[in-house]
Amino acid sequence: MRVFFTAECAFSPTSLKILTLFSTDLASNSNAQPTEAETAVWNQVSAVLEEAHGILAELQSYNGAGQEIREAIQNPNDLQLQEKAWNAVCPLVAKLKRFYEFSLRLENALRSLLEALTSPPYAPMQHLEREQALAKQFAEILHFTLSFDELKMTNPAIQNDFSYYRRTISRNRLNNQQLEAENEVNNEMANRMSLFYAEATPMLKTLSNATTKFVSENKTLPIEDTTDCLSTMACVCRVMLETPEYRCRFTNTDTMLFCMRVMVGVIILYDHVHPVGAFAKTSKIDMKGCIKVLKEQPSNSVEGLLNALRYTTRHLNDDSTSKQIRALLQ
Repeated sequence: MRVFFTAECAFSPTSLKILTLFSTDLASNSNAQPTEAETAVWNQVSAVLEEAHGILAELQSYNGAGQEIREAIQNPNDLQLQEKAWNAVCPLVAKLKRFYEFSLRLENALRSLLEALTSPPYAPMQHLEREQALAKQFAEILHFTLSFDELKMTNPAIQNDFSYYRRTISRNRLNNQQLEAENEVNNEMANRMSLFYAEATPMLKTLSNATTKFVSENKTLPIEDTTDCLSTMACVCRVMLETPEYRCRFTNTDTMLFCMRVMVGVIILYDHVHPVGAFAKTSKIDMKGCIKVLKEQPSNSVEGLLNALRYTTRHLNDDSTSKQIRALLQ
């Protein structure tokens, strides 16, 4: 089934039909098929999205080496415990490296989608109507991004493991010793990974930076071509979530979460790219409506998304943001 986005998010007959198609597609978990013109980009992004499932599964099962590290720190002269901790941490750091390298591939995939969905001669809304398979992939990237960051924020073992790894490398370097693991994660790579994992939401930060860079490098492309694409997707998600007619089509909470993550993701990208952001009165995103629809859900399922709006947007604390919107996010 083809999914259609529209600039009209009011309940006109056209938008009602479009929203019905989109909600039915999500509810049935079907995928829009690419047209011939979309195929090259779709194949590139599809390969990245296939890998994304494995990345999430690995992150979900990431338990860390906390016990081994504690024992090694408490017994600094016990070489056996030092070796045990090191052997526990090294494969985990290799895994963290894979996650970081995947973020670079995700960034390239997002760039390809932005180019396809904003390039002349079509307007952004025409792109979203014509290239539904790419629009769905854009949504899937945002869903992965918010899912990854939610898992990362609740797993302190990630930074603890990496910090221990770096301290051990530094200590051995001072003693003129080089460990085999350095061949896989050299100092330059370790520095980049450190910056990545220092972010509360590293994948979202990567995509926000990539979107901002895309706009700044394409000066001949009106900024509205990008922001209109993002605001329309936010609008469609909001209307589906707040309207019983569409919401009742979602037979499981995963579909609801998908829609909420996509909505929050495009809001954050919009806020990073638009000169006055998503919270100003002139914004094309109904922020009050979006926040309210999130707060109507069980708090345990949306707290991470609300925190993403609180802490990873750029313009929430601007003077142009109304007190009412700030109060909703408190």
